[in-house]
Amino acid sequence: MVAQHEAPEEYGTIERSIQIDASPETVFEVVTRPEHLEQWWPDEARVEPAAGATGQLVFGDPSTGDATIPNITILSLEPPARFTFRWTHPDDAEAGEDNSLLVVFELAPSGDGTQLRMTETGFREQGWEVAVLEENLRLHEEGWDRHLARLVHYAPTVRMPT
Repeated sequence: MVAQHEAPEEYGTIERSIQIDASPETVFEVVTRPEHLEQWWPDEARVEPAAGATGQLVFGDPSTGDATIPNITILSLEPPARFTFRWTHPDDAEAGEDNSLLVVFELAPSGDGTQLRMTETGFREQGWEVAVLEENLRLHEEGWDRHLARLVHYAPTVRMPT
């Protein structure tokens, strides 16, 4: 029998807080609408910004077989303050605590811009062995750092309709 190791408490959450030089309304659009998501996060976003909507995010080129395509389920949209979704759940399953990761974007006015707080949880709930848990956490941390930096640069370029 293989021994199961309990992951330390710190292996379960990624938190990032960034300042964006754009209004909360603009940032909310940028983190929820597929045409904007594709400018800073996935290569393609196949999901409508509506509570209960399901879809996929595409990272890479599916035509070459070199793509990662996680599922996404939108849980809530509370413009312009909060957006939550679950992702990475299996194709044949409804997103839940034990088979997906929960991402929460919280937006608050800050000076002339927006303070965005991103939290991703659910790593420990997947039941992964410690080495797999650590690797997934590391990959997601690196990914969020890269993509949130792109968001900081992209959001201020978006002009909202008046």
